[in-house]
Amino acid sequence: MNRLLARCRRIVVFDIPMSNSLPISLPISMPIATAVATLLDQFHAKRPVRAWSLIITLYGDAIVPRGGSLWLGSLSEIMALFRVDAGHVRTAMSRLTADGWLKRVKVGRNSYYRLTRREEGSFTAATQRIYFADEPAFDGRLRLALLGPGVAASVRPALARAGFAALTPATYVAFDEPRARLPAIDGLFLLHAEADDAAHALAAAAWELEPIAQHYRDFIDRFTPLDSALGKRPRIEGADALVARVLLIHEFRRIVLRDPGLPAALLPADWPGAAARQLAGRLYRKLAADSESYLDANAQDQKGPLPAAEPGFSARFAPK
Repeated sequence: MNRLLARCRRIVVFDIPMSNSLPISLPISMPIATAVATLLDQFHAKRPVRAWSLIITLYGDAIVPRGGSLWLGSLSEIMALFRVDAGHVRTAMSRLTADGWLKRVKVGRNSYYRLTRREEGSFTAATQRIYFADEPAFDGRLRLALLGPGVAASVRPALARAGFAALTPATYVAFDEPRARLPAIDGLFLLHAEADDAAHALAAAAWELEPIAQHYRDFIDRFTPLDSALGKRPRIEGADALVARVLLIHEFRRIVLRDPGLPAALLPADWPGAAARQLAGRLYRKLAADSESYLDANAQDQKGPLPAAEPGFSARFAPK
């Protein structure tokens, strides 16, 4: 019955026209279903619609904590909730498998997919950034790397891996000790400098903070209507909960993984990152139980219904 309902939902939603230009600021008193539909409209308004990227978000957020494997039939039914038809799903899965993101296991006529070991490692590192807020240590000193005349440009990727950001083509800055070994090169000078009143402006310039801040503000504008619609309701429809949860993480992770994660002492006073994280956490906690119930009833791996989420799942966005 659940599969039949999902197929019916898929037939209906594909006939919904989508605007190419949608407002970001929305009324905050809309019903839950309307708020979720508006988020879907906004997702599809972006061209091209990258179904493969949404599938990766679904795996990292919802499938990896529950064993990591998903039947292609279950995936197609879930993606129908996002207005992505089965043909686009098959195309996306072929691409993701060819590019080394996913691996396929055939059992009879059925196909099951999971992240490759390479991508599981990537998601382990990303998970900490997305779901857990860690204040980086800062001793009040900036690290400067100065490139003297004749230093090869090849040293710049090594500086980036070590945590340095370019202030000028010859001056790089970091807020802690290098995270990776730097090459011993004549003409590469490493210095310490006390952070002073100019540190905020220096950090904003080196790490290009304003575009990231704007993305955070847009995220807040986009998801505040859903937060208001949910209010203190104890339960919501499971399909809506899963769609909203995945879209939430899909947008949030793209910002967080570009955020350099500077200590608060170097951020502007009006930095919106903390407010965006609070909103994301509040929504995620509201959506988690009902979205998990939907997966309980509709998602399968080789052994049947997906196993329960791993114990660490309940700690995501846990309030401190």
